[in-house]
Amino acid sequence: MSTIANDIQHYRQQWGEDLLILGHHYQDSSIIPFCDAVGDSLELSRIAAASKAKRIVFCGVRFMAETADVLSRALDGIDNGRRVYQPAPNAGCPMADMATADALEAAWQHITAITPNVEWVPIVYVNSSADVKAFCGRHGGAACTSGNGHHIVKHFLDQGKHILFAPDQHLCTNILRELGYPPSAVCLWDRDLPDGGLTSADIQSATLIAWNGCCPIHAGYTTADLNNARERLPNAKMLIHPEAPSPVAAQADKTGSTKAIIDAVKQAVAGERLLIGTEDHLVQRLIANYPELTIEPIRPIICEDMGLTTPEQLLRVLKDWPEDTLVRVEDDLIADARCCVQRMLEI
Repeated sequence: MSTIANDIQHYRQQWGEDLLILGHHYQDSSIIPFCDAVGDSLELSRIAAASKAKRIVFCGVRFMAETADVLSRALDGIDNGRRVYQPAPNAGCPMADMATADALEAAWQHITAITPNVEWVPIVYVNSSADVKAFCGRHGGAACTSGNGHHIVKHFLDQGKHILFAPDQHLCTNILRELGYPPSAVCLWDRDLPDGGLTSADIQSATLIAWNGCCPIHAGYTTADLNNARERLPNAKMLIHPEAPSPVAAQADKTGSTKAIIDAVKQAVAGERLLIGTEDHLVQRLIANYPELTIEPIRPIICEDMGLTTPEQLLRVLKDWPEDTLVRVEDDLIADARCCVQRMLEI
């Protein structure tokens, strides 16, 4: 074991139960052995909230650490002494950055002013900043994940409500496709155009408006990628993440969240062939962990932000707890942001 690895393990033992190290599935494999739990962003944030640990180290990107901070803070607003740290403080999420609370608030005011007799509700993907979640919580909305998004969307549509969905347009269109809606059911709000590029008539006729954000990684898949992959590995089952464009995802055998993809691999029988469309750090671990299966990426894609966390950075946190790695959501956002997530869990 390297000196860095030995030092990390030393500090883990020193802190004991007061320390919790969390790692997202997309982290580099050099980080995973040091994590007390590995999962998707919301799963890890819930583990953080349930933990007694005083110091939570989130190996992931900014919005994930923010959510962990929101859920692990005291309900009464009193400082409970818990702190969340992010070893790679410059690791962000391009998709989360595509929707700001101010831009969403402006869109919300415009949409609701044009449709005074319509009840709108915001739904925000958990891959969003704390202030976007707070915006959603203030306006009676809920978060969703790639696994439960169809359930959350259906819940509000069944109530007759109209939806503003942010920040991932592809997740939104994939959800509606799974619910049996045509592509025309989504009205796209262009964040770069005045009034979203929509006329009053567009908004008045819309049941669902999707923000035009996306994951630059998953959104890069094309039908050509799928065709090439099928030629490379004939008769393989194709699994793809729902952040891929809907016309592409519709051609896969299964569209599913990171957890759903992992579960599908776990349930596969020896000798089965699988083509997987998601971040390659995870795909390569699945290949290594399930040698009895033939697994290939549809096309290798790497999230550079997820790859920023290194053992050296993790050690820096455990040794010095530097201020630049502390993730602390503004106090006045906590209640609304937590409400946004709690509504999702209640639904």
